[in-house]
Amino acid sequence: MNRELTPITQQIDTRLSQFTDQETVDLVVIGSGGAGFSAALNVAIDGARVLLVERMAHVGGTTALSAATCWVPGTKRGLAVNPDDTPERVATFLNKAVGERSDPKLRQAFIDNGPHAIAKLEEHTTLQFQVRPLHPDYLSELEGSVLKGRAIEPQPFDGKLLGPNLTLVRNPIPEFTVLGGMMVDRDDIFHLLRLTETWASFSYSVRIIVRHLLDKIVHPRSTRLVMGNAMIARMLYSYIERKGLLVTNTEVTQLLQNGNTIEGVVLQQTLQSGGKIQRTIHSKGGVVMASGGFNRHPTRRSTMLPRAKEAWCPSGPGHTGSAQDLALQVGGQLGTGGLSHAFWAPVSIRQRADGSTAAFPHFVMDRGKPGMIAVDSQGQRYLNESTSYHLFGLAMQAHDRNVQCVPTWLVCDAGALKRYGLGMIRPGGKGLTPFLTDGYLKRGTTLEDLAKQLSIPEINLRTTVERFNQFADKGVDEDFKRGTTDYQRANGDATWTGPNPCLGALRQGPFYAIALFPGDIGAATGLLTDTDARVLNANGQAIDGLYACGNDMHSIMGGVYPAPGITIGPGLTFGYLAATHAVKRAGVTSDQC
Repeated sequence: MNRELTPITQQIDTRLSQFTDQETVDLVVIGSGGAGFSAALNVAIDGARVLLVERMAHVGGTTALSAATCWVPGTKRGLAVNPDDTPERVATFLNKAVGERSDPKLRQAFIDNGPHAIAKLEEHTTLQFQVRPLHPDYLSELEGSVLKGRAIEPQPFDGKLLGPNLTLVRNPIPEFTVLGGMMVDRDDIFHLLRLTETWASFSYSVRIIVRHLLDKIVHPRSTRLVMGNAMIARMLYSYIERKGLLVTNTEVTQLLQNGNTIEGVVLQQTLQSGGKIQRTIHSKGGVVMASGGFNRHPTRRSTMLPRAKEAWCPSGPGHTGSAQDLALQVGGQLGTGGLSHAFWAPVSIRQRADGSTAAFPHFVMDRGKPGMIAVDSQGQRYLNESTSYHLFGLAMQAHDRNVQCVPTWLVCDAGALKRYGLGMIRPGGKGLTPFLTDGYLKRGTTLEDLAKQLSIPEINLRTTVERFNQFADKGVDEDFKRGTTDYQRANGDATWTGPNPCLGALRQGPFYAIALFPGDIGAATGLLTDTDARVLNANGQAIDGLYACGNDMHSIMGGVYPAPGITIGPGLTFGYLAATHAVKRAGVTSDQC
């Protein structure tokens, strides 16, 4: 969609009272993350009347908090970057990575339909993507992997175009912003770190900083949106344009079941006065579950993720699994056989000034860079720090069964801290006092001094660092093979002068450390579905009119994290497939169907 966008001037009605009791729509979608918006938008594009239900005050879920990378092989933009990629190569890669942990038919449905899902959104909505020249599959050592072309990401968006609806978009994680709320992506970080080095970076940085400062004067939040905020804002803009219906602060309390058919929902909204309003909404096409998964479910979490505290989870606050419970009550089944029930990342924890807890995911900015290592309670390395964040999180939990490594200590020297930052601490090495005062950051003038503060054996930390320094000098990690795959090296430091972009010695005191914990970033176990995203019952039959996508759907990756964006990419695709099937079921006819 290449056209000049007009700012929206009217606020969308999010009150449940806009509906009469027993009203009928063509489709109800539960959850407003990327997957839910995909289903809702695709139905709206086809001319159907769709209701999007969000239980929180803001739309976007975890998608709004994320980088919004979408792994969808075979898109037009992706093939422009990597024309040699083929569906057969993708299938080979997923078969090697996932194997029998998920249904191959679902993976093939994703491969076949992903490019169509993206093309339809790009053609008919403001959601537009871009592709980076280097964005490797995480398991780049496997046959069928590629270094570029499969991962796409949303283009930045001017939030002013949403007008009064901008405040509906969930704010980004504060620790992922700078200057009191300015969102930054990897391009911004590149220029901000080189602000004083080149004219191009200086002028780029000044432009985005000045815009942000003006936004703070005029608008309730920054309006230059990137990553997940850009994706959700773009989808919301198009949804409003297409007259989509939306309610927020609204719970689904019941699925209307008639035999093996779902015919609608009962909704309840809490009013500002404290009262409640209830409506029964019938749906000709059925109901799509896209509520984000079970990560904050009061009992399922403790059963499926027993070694991880909810405070370590950086995902959206609305992922309580309550919608999944309703699907289970009408016969839906949870999938089995995955590598893990969730996807993981190491996170560091800090209490904010307002008393809330910040769980900061350590994706690629620090732990795999030169001058950093991770050690357990005995001061020993036990994993490849440059591995994917999912494998890092799994390794923490596995090792902790034998040797305490929760928390794991991410250790670096002064040079690495200044060059790369450390978690919530920005590069540059300044402003450390608040982090040292509240204990988020530990500092020692020597390694032995640091070990005392971490309550780990001093000789072990010294020996571990000395051994690692020898590896760094040679460029070969003999213990854990750090920096040996294309993915790992791509996330190292391309400007590093040593023989390996992931390895650098820790020699420049003082030395620093922060605590890492295994944080679940999304659900992998979800409702079993067929290739049309229809929820299956215990007999393997589709429940007519009930669909699931996103993290409510059992992951086609089987708890494996083979590449960037393997939750949102399939979420957009199966949202499209659910919408396609539901529109036909509802009897809607349009040129798009």
